[in-house]
Amino acid sequence: MDSDSRCDDGRETTHRVHDTDSRDLSAVEENAVDLVVTSPPYPMVEMWDDLFATLDPAVGDFLEADRGEAAFEAMHSVLDEVWDELEHVVAPGGIVCLNIGDATRTVDGEFRVFPNHARLIEAMTQRGFDPLPDVLWHKPTNSAAKFMGSGMIPPSAYVTLEHEYILVFRNGKRRSFEPGADRRYEAAYFWEERNNWFTDVWTEVRGRLQELSDDGLRERAGAYPFEIPYRLCNMYSVYGDTVLDPFWGTGTTTLAAMVAGRDSIGYELDDQFIEHFEERLTSLPELSRGVISERLDAHREFVRERRESGESMDYEAEHYDFPVVTSQERNIRFYEAESVESEDEIGGPYRVRHRPAE
Repeated sequence: MDSDSRCDDGRETTHRVHDTDSRDLSAVEENAVDLVVTSPPYPMVEMWDDLFATLDPAVGDFLEADRGEAAFEAMHSVLDEVWDELEHVVAPGGIVCLNIGDATRTVDGEFRVFPNHARLIEAMTQRGFDPLPDVLWHKPTNSAAKFMGSGMIPPSAYVTLEHEYILVFRNGKRRSFEPGADRRYEAAYFWEERNNWFTDVWTEVRGRLQELSDDGLRERAGAYPFEIPYRLCNMYSVYGDTVLDPFWGTGTTTLAAMVAGRDSIGYELDDQFIEHFEERLTSLPELSRGVISERLDAHREFVRERRESGESMDYEAEHYDFPVVTSQERNIRFYEAESVESEDEIGGPYRVRHRPAE
């Protein structure tokens, strides 16, 4: 949503989590979402079988009958109902980022891959979303058992499946902004960040276990690292934008939006995840300061190395004591989350006050 919530010299962002099914996004205003960042349940990955079978009993019937292709399609048909809703809530020019992995599974005695990423591209393009270049990121499995098949004897061993896709789509033509929009230029990223973030393979991002004290919650959580939604928020949205995660899980996307200074909306069927998220909010200011400090320190180190190599930097940042490579970076400004307030209701809304970072 094209708005810019300033308060005094800082900003205020609002975040809401709905504990209901995202196949109905009627609580979200039409064209209110500027960016979608989500990781849906992966069809044909066994940890999600029960969820899909609950949402569509035919899934369980197909799996029991060893009808893998039919189960795969039935699971994606459940997800399709969410993609149908995105048509109404994503603003023109808005971006949709879907983190997805393919699945490997033995069905009826035969091992194969179920190409979730290809099925999602088909679903989104059918709904009018234009595909943009995607990202592969390395999600290693630190186990000797990751090698599949017959070991050292050809030809029946299989390549490990240790990457996931971030599929990127745009809703129609590119967005337009008001001339000289501060909220856009303050949301700039550094030149060297651009060179890293906008590569098509991310090797330095690592998957990790969610920090959940409840073992049952951990078993139901599909984790992606904080760095992924945080990067995507900075790459594809500006201050004042609204980020939607229709498969909210442990709330990593909302946490990233809070740190990035964007508004957010989430949908999650299991309210235990929301309760756990609220426990984590006490550490938000510390997380925000840490993430922003890392980016500023990394840029200062980049400046030092560039100067030592004799390369010039012709522009000065307006709000900081360092130079930048391009004129587009001059107005870059970070806002730290300094406090969180919420109403006495599960899922918020949570209101985060941000102050300019120094």
